[in-house]
Amino acid sequence: MATRRMTPPWDYLHQASSPSLESFELSRLNHAAQLRKEIAALLEQWIDEMAEALLARWLREDHKLQESNESLDLLPQATPRPGAAALPAEPMSVLPRQPDRRLQSARRPATPN
Repeated sequence: MATRRMTPPWDYLHQASSPSLESFELSRLNHAAQLRKEIAALLEQWIDEMAEALLARWLREDHKLQESNESLDLLPQATPRPGAAALPAEPMSVLPRQPDRRLQSARRPATPN
């Protein structure tokens, strides 16, 4: 898109009739409206291009992450030994561990005799 900078013909505009000035104003408003349409189309195209570029970057980073996760998985998957007990399929409830009573008695202040 070529930029075209028009210098208004000051002498002509200063001596022009009212209908001529109105025609000049309307032609400039029409040109401004055409530029606005072009800018809107370019802006929409720019947004689409940026969205596609960001999608490509995200996919590249996702592929890198998947490759690094696969390379970190160096240990073979554990297979149960024949005859070994299988882990329970359901979660087990585990009671919280009771504090050691000896530690609690050591913290008590000594009682005067």
